[in-house]
Amino acid sequence: MDASRPQEQTGTALSHPETERFAAAYRVLEEAIREHAFPGCAFGVFSGGEVVLADALGHFTYEGNAPEVHAETVFDIASLTKVVSTTAVAMVLYQSGALDLDTPVGELLPGFVVGRESTERARKVTVRHLLAHASGLPGYVEFFRTVATPAALFRACLELPIEAVPGERSEYSDPGFILLGKALEVLLHADLAVSAQRMVFEPLQLVSTRFTPQARDRDQIPPTEIDENLRYRRIQGEVQDENAFVLGGAAGHAGLFSNVPDLLRFASEILSSARNESRSSAQTLFTSDSVETFAMRQAPEGSSRALGWDTPSADSSAGHHFSAHSIGHLGYSGCSLWIDLDARMAVALLTNRTWPDRQSQLIKRVRPAFHDAVRQALQSV
Repeated sequence: MDASRPQEQTGTALSHPETERFAAAYRVLEEAIREHAFPGCAFGVFSGGEVVLADALGHFTYEGNAPEVHAETVFDIASLTKVVSTTAVAMVLYQSGALDLDTPVGELLPGFVVGRESTERARKVTVRHLLAHASGLPGYVEFFRTVATPAALFRACLELPIEAVPGERSEYSDPGFILLGKALEVLLHADLAVSAQRMVFEPLQLVSTRFTPQARDRDQIPPTEIDENLRYRRIQGEVQDENAFVLGGAAGHAGLFSNVPDLLRFASEILSSARNESRSSAQTLFTSDSVETFAMRQAPEGSSRALGWDTPSADSSAGHHFSAHSIGHLGYSGCSLWIDLDARMAVALLTNRTWPDRQSQLIKRVRPAFHDAVRQALQSV
């Protein structure tokens, strides 16, 4: 269901029962818009087996004539790609027996080992390490400044130094997920974007979730920034991440576009699968074993990372009320998805907080405050 929208963004009377119920959450987002944390947002809550809130506030940009954001508005979801696409495909392959998490990456991508001066660490890196961000690879590399083709970027990624013994350091790594996406393509004999569409998006009827939106749809997507690094223009309806752009707009780490209804549908599938529930006569996409395996925290000790997913930490963007048995992920553009497997609920928040220049860091304060307000509203019933 879609909750009715407030008449204004300045705390006017809230008439719809669900809107009143989540009034504190609305106030968090309204204040965020006033403070220019982001120009607009879409958000939704799944709880009790149904969508109890799906709404939006604000506009595409700060200009007065900018289009309004709606609950169905599609956003660049940035690193949510890592869970909704790459990790989801890995989960399906794992539960079918087609993916062994402890397979050395070098067996799938020989170039990861061959040609290195020292191969000892490279030979030890497994698919599990990539999923858990514990491969020893660096966190972020601006490949786009030195390469201009997908092949050149992938080669540069293969040749990165492994800075720590695999499994001994947790460092969130985009290059690790670029390599993971390629490794899955080797297993599937198909592009990751095509496989994700066939294996995840279509079975779940995620009708608005896609890589590389068509040109005719781009003006219906909030812009992410005015790019001063690579393209030197307004980025709207195409991937913001520069490395993903060089890779053709679809990669293991970024490039996916989606909206709140689709993300809540995806989350509901995770929740149903976690308890072996099937809706009507349809089977769930994931198995309970797969969900629990990928939701389990991984080495090294102290890391909040599961397989592909993150879990709540002391200063988590999920706030203070998500259980330890929760999984989630953030996107650099200002998006997030958190799923509490114990409470059987999920919250999606989509923004373009990087508009127009990536400078605002207010989203770090907004996310936990928003999630706390949502959880408090659910607990008050």
